[in-house]
Amino acid sequence: MAVVRNTLADILPSVAASFGMDTPGPLPLEPNRDVVLLLIDGLGAELLARHRDIAPTLAGRISTTLTAGFPATTATSLASLALGAPCSAHGIIGYSFAVPDSAGVRLFNPLRWRFDSATGEDARETFPPETAQPGPSRLQDLAAHGVEVHYVVPEYQIRSGLTRAAFRAPGTLHPATTLDEVRAGILAVADHPGTGSRFAYAYFPDLDSTGHLHGPESPEALAVLRDIDAFAAGLLTDLPDTCTLLMTGDHGMIQADTFIDLDARDRLHHGVRLVAGEARVRHLYLDHPAALPDVLDSWQGELSEHAQVVSREQALDEHWFGPTPPGPVITNRIGEVVVVARDRCVLVRPEREPLESSMAGHHGAWDPDEQLVPLITSHPGVEPQTTAPGNAGASGFHRIDRDH
Repeated sequence: MAVVRNTLADILPSVAASFGMDTPGPLPLEPNRDVVLLLIDGLGAELLARHRDIAPTLAGRISTTLTAGFPATTATSLASLALGAPCSAHGIIGYSFAVPDSAGVRLFNPLRWRFDSATGEDARETFPPETAQPGPSRLQDLAAHGVEVHYVVPEYQIRSGLTRAAFRAPGTLHPATTLDEVRAGILAVADHPGTGSRFAYAYFPDLDSTGHLHGPESPEALAVLRDIDAFAAGLLTDLPDTCTLLMTGDHGMIQADTFIDLDARDRLHHGVRLVAGEARVRHLYLDHPAALPDVLDSWQGELSEHAQVVSREQALDEHWFGPTPPGPVITNRIGEVVVVARDRCVLVRPEREPLESSMAGHHGAWDPDEQLVPLITSHPGVEPQTTAPGNAGASGFHRIDRDH
């Protein structure tokens, strides 16, 4: 079986190349006046493959399959998409991770840009997004090239910490929370005279939120997928030929069937100062470096049937977070121990994360249901890029679900 090589981080460099910019374009996109990139949160390639009858328009226009990158979670994937780089380069290394604090380290949630939890203290002033992630985005490159930037997103997102950290470029906002509003915003971007180019980033969250609540293949989630397909069919009919529509996802999702309560296993917390991440990928930050052997032994012993437990050094040696060697700031955001759930297992914390722990659908780890996302395009020009098993490049898809 072939191994997927391209990732979400390859899309915007390819868009830039299609606009005539002097940058490598791993995906050969056909040049056009305008480009709209619509991200459907939670749209997995495996989900589409199993439900072509529900989403024939989307399934029929898949140009290639990409990997989200590790971990397959929204904050990381959106940063990788916008910056054209893996998280080892941009530093948004998971759903939550540790950042320096006067008391040592503090839990930080980049999706909400808050401390301690998804509903904790707003971190935008004390941990400025432009400092936390200082690299330029590919949208800034497009703007510098004369491409007009637009956003078709929920209004709150334009001011969010993650948008400031990852997308960075000013642009025209077309507020959109429903599919009808997304459609109107995209058509407004594409409807203009002249030869000047526009790029729009658009976003729709409901497939992800419904999958989390009810499960990724629940009747509720599949109804949302059907609605998205009907929306896409109508939009593709009405979109002018001068605009290319690209659609993708930030990750897929698995249906959890085994719940491991980390809060109820006291042995797992010996020597551990902080547990971060999410139910499919956990980062452990230790009381002191000397605790590493005991913590590895405890977690490997308790969770051997349900998770892969490795040191930070092993994860970096194997390029889990991307081929770019991280600097010390980003390295220290990664837990000294990284724990990745296997199969349909989730590592929950009901006392500290009640909402997240109650979810039916989860993502983050190495399963193809989580990692593989489609690239759907209104214009031809993208060809799958694959390599033989065992010979994947640095951006290749590796399912790491075994102990080494």
